[in-house]
Formats: sequence, C-alpha cells, structure tokens
Amino acid sequence: MALDGTSPGDMNAVLNKQKAAHLRDGIPSVEKRGEWLDKSIDLLVTHRTALSEAMSADFGHRSIDQSDFTDIAGSIGALKYAKKNLKKWMKPEKRSTDFPLNLFGAKAHIQYQPKGVVGVISPWNFPVNLTFTPLAGIFAAGNRAMIKPSEFTEQTSELMKKLLGEYYSEEEVAVVTGGPDAGAAFSQLAFDHMIFTGATSIARHVMRAAADNLVPLTLELGGKSPVVLGESADLDKAAKRIMAGKTLNAGQICLAPDYAFVPKAKTKDFVDAATSAVETMFPTGLKDNGDYTSVVNQRHYDRLQGYLEDARSKGADIIEINPAGEQFDQQPHHKMAPHIIVDPTDDMAVMQDEIFGPILPIKSYTDTKDAVAYVNAHPRPLGLYYFGEDAKERDYVLENTTSGGVTVNDVLFHVAQEDLPFGGVGPSGMGSYHGVDGFKEFSHAKSVYTQVGADLLAMVRPPYGEKYRKQVQGRIKK
Repeated sequence: MALDGTSPGDMNAVLNKQKAAHLRDGIPSVEKRGEWLDKSIDLLVTHRTALSEAMSADFGHRSIDQSDFTDIAGSIGALKYAKKNLKKWMKPEKRSTDFPLNLFGAKAHIQYQPKGVVGVISPWNFPVNLTFTPLAGIFAAGNRAMIKPSEFTEQTSELMKKLLGEYYSEEEVAVVTGGPDAGAAFSQLAFDHMIFTGATSIARHVMRAAADNLVPLTLELGGKSPVVLGESADLDKAAKRIMAGKTLNAGQICLAPDYAFVPKAKTKDFVDAATSAVETMFPTGLKDNGDYTSVVNQRHYDRLQGYLEDARSKGADIIEINPAGEQFDQQPHHKMAPHIIVDPTDDMAVMQDEIFGPILPIKSYTDTKDAVAYVNAHPRPLGLYYFGEDAKERDYVLENTTSGGVTVNDVLFHVAQEDLPFGGVGPSGMGSYHGVDGFKEFSHAKSVYTQVGADLLAMVRPPYGEKYRKQVQGRIKK
C-alpha cells in the first residue's frame, strides 16, 4: 500500500493492521518468506530500467551502469542470498544445559521468532539498495514492513511506492512518502523494530522518537572513514582503488574514503597517481560523461563548495582533478570535479564533517602510530581502509583502531560481502545486518529450556537443609 501525505493517525492505522495480520497468520512458513523475497527479486528484475532512470532523474544525472550494479544487482544479490540460506537460518539453534541436568535429559535451544512489523527509513544516496537490502533480512526473518524513503529522491520514492503497492498487500508492505514532517511522524510509530540509514545528526532525533515506545533500533550512519596507506602499499594500485571509491556515486557513500594518511615522502606521488586514476576512468572528461554522477541537489553542491572555499581561505593546497579542463559553473545539474586537499588543518570544516562528496583530504605522516592516534582521537568511523603488504603494520592498525568494518587493500568492499555483518559502532551506528546477521537482527532470539521429567530439584525448594547447603557450597569456590 502507498501512503502519501498521510496523517500520523493513518500511519498508525496501517501499522496496527500489519500487527493484527502478523498475529492472525502466525509465524510465516519458509515458503511464505521465500515468496516475499521472490516478489522483490521479480520487481527489481522487471523494473530495473525504470528504477535506474528515476534515480538518474533525481540526481540530475546518475550513471545508469552504476545504478544497475549498486542498487539493482546489489539488492538482488542480498535477496537471493537470503532465500538460499533461509531454511538453515530458521532452524532452532541447540544450546547446552548445565550439569547435572544435562545428564538427565534437560534441553535448551534458541528459537528465532519474527519481531512483527519493521519500520525502514531509507536514504537518498542509494535509494533502492538501502530499501531492498534491509528487506532481505526483514522478509527472511518473517516480518512485515513499513517504509519511509527519502524525499530528496522523489521520483525514485514514488516509483518504489507504486511498484511495492502492486507486488504486496498493505498487510505485508506499506510505503509512506512525504517530507520531514512525515519522517518525524513515521519515526514515532510503535514498530517492533526500526532501521534508519542516514546522517548521525538525524539519527539522534530518530532515537529520541523511538525511545517513547522503546522501539529497538538498527542505526546505519557514517562518519569520516580513514585510509591508511602503508609504506609497503602499491601506490598506483591503491590510488586507482581509492579514487574509484571516491568517485563512485560522486563520493556520496556512507563508506566512502573520507581522508587518507599518505607517507610523507610519497605525498606528491600519490597526488599524481590519483590524478592519473581519474583520467583513466573518465578520459573524455566529467561534465557530460555518462559514467560520472552528479551531486544530488543544490544544497549539497553548495555545502561541498563551502568546504573548498573554507579550506582555500585557510591556506590549503587544493588540487582539482579535471581531465578535460571543463568549467563546472555552467551546467544544468550539479556535477563537481574530484578535489584533493593536501595536508588540511583540523580547523577546516572538511576535516570536521563527513564529506559525502568527491573531495579527498590527504594527511602526510611519518609514523603509523601517529595515524592510529589521530583516528582514535576522533569518533569511531563506519569503515577503515588499510593498504600495504606489511602484516605487522596491518595488524597494528586493525588491532588498535575501532571501526564498523575494514577492507584491506581496497575500499568499500566489506559491505558487498553478504556473509559479513554490516554496521557501525558508536557515532557510526548500532546493530548490523546483511546475511545471517540481518536475519538475526530482525528476529527475536527466544530462549527455550525444557526441564527434566524427574523432580531432581526438590532439594532447592524450602525448607532448606544440609543437603541443599552442601550443594550450594560446592558451587561457591574458586
């Protein structure tokens, strides 16, 4: 069902309808869950072109090939993986019981039970992927869903609303569209679980709203994900992979490399290698290149230009990577050339905020310990990236920093592994999903203990005697 501009009361009515259906129908079978997953797969396969074109229109321009990979194929992969493993995930998980009850037949297991109705607040940067990838875990766990997609990608949100309304009943999936007021009302609903993907600043409001109903939360946020380029790294290969991650979706990725530590003696070489990497990916230029995505809107374009102006006013060395020497102030949309800022100071806004665009500050360093200390002096990021072949240095970086996840010798790719949990830590998020971890995140792990038939525990009931005291005393020892 599609809900457009509905009142909080209307949203609540649909939520209650879904909750009632969940109770009425009971725990969904593996077949029903597979059916829900198959519907989403069919939706994405059948309407991939329309969805990718809608995303491109919302961005001003967004690479169709990129959308096919990141949003369509990426979502289908998650849904197929969930369907493939569904039976295995749904099986009760055996647990051990304590001595001596285990000797007499006591049993224990975990039963993974659907929570009921999950609210999904999805963002604009990957509007399809970050709607349907959570649905893979939500459906696999046997839940129903209400979705609030972003108003920034209005055409995509409206199309998803229309298509989901055609594939699912309102008792299964409902979509709420609208602006900030609709989003605020949505976050106040008494869901059985809610997942929010977006900015840390908005997450604080979502968390406060959820607290009124004690709604459990999964928060997928972001932060300033660092790169540590080790002395042993292949500089050219690292630059290619870092700049591929920084220019994908024009850097509008929660996991995009936000700044990079480069060995001091290699700073110029890295800038040259990064420039060459961009020129190789976009040999005809950027402005009219179908492979290069726009900044989503004027507000974010102005924000990114503000970072450059602030850094320039404070004496930063800024390199624009513009292979064809194009003028970006005369264009119908909001394309922006990649920029590298060499050795920015911490008072620059670009080093204080998550960038979410094609700007890469690089910081020269001489000792790995200094890079690690800098990372640890700032909020824990969603991702961290190490490049190099020095196992000792790699382990030092990984063991002495805390981040949501890590990719070694590339960027972003840990999020693409369905058998790895994806999530943040602290300001970069809480909870995780993808694969079995998503199934568990959206399930209630219910403990079930079955007592032995013989009344072996009569001694632990009053009146207490010496036999009881001897039993307790036997447990109180080192």
